[in-house]
Amino acid sequence: MNLYDPKRIPRSIIPENQEFPMLSLSSWVTPENKYYIRNHFPYPVLLLNDWALKIEGLVQKPILLNYQALFQFPQIILPVTMECSGNKRAYFQPKAKGVQWEQGAVSHALWTGVPLRTLLQVAGIMPNVREVIFEGMDTGERVDLPGTFRFARSLPVEKAMHPDTLIALCMNGKPIPYKHGHPARLIVPNWYGMASVKWLYRIVATDQVFKGPFQRNDYVVYRSETDSQRRPVTLMKVNSVISQPTDQTVLRRGKHFITGTAWSGQGSVKMVEISLDHGGSWNLVNWLDSEEKYSWRRWGWDWNVPVPGTYLIMVKATDDKGNIQPLQAEWNVMGYENNSISQIQVYIE
Repeated sequence: MNLYDPKRIPRSIIPENQEFPMLSLSSWVTPENKYYIRNHFPYPVLLLNDWALKIEGLVQKPILLNYQALFQFPQIILPVTMECSGNKRAYFQPKAKGVQWEQGAVSHALWTGVPLRTLLQVAGIMPNVREVIFEGMDTGERVDLPGTFRFARSLPVEKAMHPDTLIALCMNGKPIPYKHGHPARLIVPNWYGMASVKWLYRIVATDQVFKGPFQRNDYVVYRSETDSQRRPVTLMKVNSVISQPTDQTVLRRGKHFITGTAWSGQGSVKMVEISLDHGGSWNLVNWLDSEEKYSWRRWGWDWNVPVPGTYLIMVKATDDKGNIQPLQAEWNVMGYENNSISQIQVYIE
């Protein structure tokens, strides 16, 4: 049992952004009160009695569904790991723009809801649809553009129609908490968290490429302002973190248990290795969880250290597609997709 039970780690106040305290990684599922929070704007004002989900655009019969109506559709439960694309941004050198997340902008929960494709089929999605746009109720101003904006994103129609793309109504078996998108949010397994729009209220099927600022300006990887080779952020890269011990910890000689978790949106994590000699040699860790689609896997490794000194602990994950964490991630202006090898330094007395 983990006796130390830290709360979320704040990274900004308005809008509220908080990390999951990785030190409290004691269960496969993240409790709602520790699940990381990522916002672009202040929280929206919600009037549940007036809320309904609109599905319109290139559909044969636009529909309007209230909260209770959504529960009448067949539900599925999906365990999904969600990571902010800015996770580990603070570790980039030189510093990148944006919220300076360390390693806790990632969490894992059980989401219950209606497959999006079910609702799109009820609405009669047309064959010429190219993208599906999702609008949240959260609004605010941006520093780079005049006016007020909603947080809105789109998915390619193929991803929108995937059977596991979900309109979620419950989180860990209970109605989604307000701060996590109540009454309904999108869940897009394997994609970085920006795709999983919260406080969802409008879905629009279109034959156009969506060019909203959270699609075109943000969540795009580029190495300089003049870089023409820009690409959108989509699938989570293979990644891992060390939960215990923490960086700069002082430990006594003897036996210790190193723990952490690993995940990949591009495949299943097949192997996690640990090094104590600056990457000269690597040892396989042991799994604490079985393999589950869309889910992180916690791991552990017994370390018996008889000699005092300073130790660098390095951890890297490999997925079944052959993707391996790099020693250094590709630096980019906005600081996305940092999946560099996890490293901490500990001191043994």
